[in-house]
Amino acid sequence: MDSLTVVVLVIALALFFDFTNGFHDTANAMATPIATGALKPRTAVAIASVMNLLGAFLSTAVATMISVSMINDASTLRPEIVFAGLTGAILWNLTTWFLGLPSSSSHALFGGLIGAVIAAVGFGGVNFVAVIQKVLLPAVFAPLIAGLAAWLATRLAYAITKRSTEDDLSTGRGRFRYGQIFSSSLVALSHGTNDAQKTMGVITLVLVAGGIQKDGGHVELWVVLAAALAIALGTFSGGWRIIKTMGKGLSEVKPAQGLAAEVATAATILASSKLGFALSTTQVASGSIIGSGLGRKGGKVRWGKAGHVVIGWLLTLPAAAIVGALSATLVDLGPAGILIDAIATLGVVIAIFQIARRNAVTHQTVASEMEEASEVVITRKQQAAAKKLASAQAKAASKNGKGKK
Repeated sequence: MDSLTVVVLVIALALFFDFTNGFHDTANAMATPIATGALKPRTAVAIASVMNLLGAFLSTAVATMISVSMINDASTLRPEIVFAGLTGAILWNLTTWFLGLPSSSSHALFGGLIGAVIAAVGFGGVNFVAVIQKVLLPAVFAPLIAGLAAWLATRLAYAITKRSTEDDLSTGRGRFRYGQIFSSSLVALSHGTNDAQKTMGVITLVLVAGGIQKDGGHVELWVVLAAALAIALGTFSGGWRIIKTMGKGLSEVKPAQGLAAEVATAATILASSKLGFALSTTQVASGSIIGSGLGRKGGKVRWGKAGHVVIGWLLTLPAAAIVGALSATLVDLGPAGILIDAIATLGVVIAIFQIARRNAVTHQTVASEMEEASEVVITRKQQAAAKKLASAQAKAASKNGKGKK
């Protein structure tokens, strides 16, 4: 199999990954406005698609980080290795999406590429300093910063619109939902700015590896356009399925919280994109939702659920790296290995989508890490309901016990 064929295959895979990223992650931008009734699901998905398309044209700093900084010498990298990294990322991304496990599409991509490069050329092929600075540290601090910003914004919003009762909207607090139309669109824009660039970076990387482009210091216009269209189409075609589940899971989110969370998420991602930091939109948005939930009076954290979400985040990069490394070992066998890897990847993808279609309405199949994040915070209303239910169950059990005597 000649180098040009592999390059074309990698570009197609990269755009497919971009497509899956659209329906896997972008719905995060529209979870809270749907939960508060600010936008209807179909309208939200359409807006998110357009904003993702526009966001992809705003910057290429993250793309050049992938094509230049992350790999020590991209010119010595074979296109087959980039292919292996992508298959690892796609398989892990779709598997976790199907199982409803918390994961990050971005970290799946980085993990797959890192694992494939290490398996092919050793640890020296990866610039771990850049990975730590541009990927790992932002993964730790960005959700915390976004959560703190959302907490402060929520506290401020509730202080300004202080009311005497929980459900009294006379102060106009419900009008925050109109602001959510703007803020959620900004989140979708920021997602396109950060996540679409990752696909641009991978395509540029394989163009350099295949000798088609001299270096990875710039991104061709057709690459930007292709990545923008792929993530926008993915959002429009698949976002509805995930966002419906997310909307139900976030039913306790109030307009003030939603606005605060979205503004904090968008600001964090846009600033990071400008600096070339590759973030997980899911992690940032989850941190914002938790922060806004705690900012609302009476908020409480389910630490067990929060720990489950964090463990999912921690596992994604190393797990995808293992899959990428196994894939790189396979493609190293030559054309037959590449063919086997491609067929296996295609088979798994088709199987996942076919099974998902048969179980499209169930929460077990269409779980979301954002939905899990929303369950971390228990509101005062939920605490009261749980206490009331426990009391009723205790009385019923006591009554049944006396009846038996």
